[in-house]
Amino acid sequence: MAIDGESISMSLAVAACVAMALFYVLILYAPTVILRLPSASSYTEFMIRRFICAAICTVASLVFTAFILPIKSWEASVILGVYGIRTDHLWQGVVCPLLLTSLVYAGSLVLKLLLLLESLKENGGGCSSFDYIRSFFQTIPASVLTGASNVSVWRNFIVAPVTEELVFRACMIPLLLCAGFRIYTAIFLCPVLFSLAHLSHFREMYIRHNRSYLRASLIVGLQLGYTVIFGAYASFLFIRTGHLAAPLFAHIFCNYMGLPVLYAQGKGLVSAAFLGGVVGFVSLLFPLTKPLMYSDRTNDCPCWLGYCLWN
Repeated sequence: MAIDGESISMSLAVAACVAMALFYVLILYAPTVILRLPSASSYTEFMIRRFICAAICTVASLVFTAFILPIKSWEASVILGVYGIRTDHLWQGVVCPLLLTSLVYAGSLVLKLLLLLESLKENGGGCSSFDYIRSFFQTIPASVLTGASNVSVWRNFIVAPVTEELVFRACMIPLLLCAGFRIYTAIFLCPVLFSLAHLSHFREMYIRHNRSYLRASLIVGLQLGYTVIFGAYASFLFIRTGHLAAPLFAHIFCNYMGLPVLYAQGKGLVSAAFLGGVVGFVSLLFPLTKPLMYSDRTNDCPCWLGYCLWN
């Protein structure tokens, strides 16, 4: 274990987690409220400011957590291990959680496949289908370059997943578990704090996108509900695997896929795939996240940081 036997108080752990969650949200407004900078001249400049603020908050949270936790050694490998940043069993930490997460999106994936087959049929099939597929793969490099210069892509697939997983999983979960909170308490407490980081979306919907108060509330309410569910799942992955890569890549995948597709008119196969995927997800949730798959330890407590009592 990278953490000494001594623990921290529950009140200190909760206070630290709440402080980090509030800091993550409030610092996004630092350029205009604290630094009194003029309003951003473009959306790109606005987002770059937010990227810098999120990075500052993340680094500050990592340092803050390191000083609170009773860490045995200040070696880089030990500290990174506390945060779940590991190179051992990395492929398991990426592939298995991704496969598990993809089961929830079975309906969405089947729908995409059906739409692809329909487009191929419209192109006449045969050689024209082959040409269509070849042209699709030829456009991938250009799409990657376009995405690399798109701030929304950076926000959804890099900055938001990395900073949120570091703050709300890598920092908060070790604090809560070290304070003596039960595993399931930590799993469902972190998402509540995680959802606070998304309350800023209400302001964005209400002011920047000129939505009505009711419509903005409904949209953000749906987002918060989904965020709490995903946050609990991400916390579960982090504790079970001990790999930050597990919730991180699941986060990126979910941001790419959006909400799972439950139904598509005239395509009953989509609903069947969704139901089958949910059954598979529930059946494989514990087997695919078995701690022994992600650690070589063979002592009485083989999983990450010794938190393996799933009772």
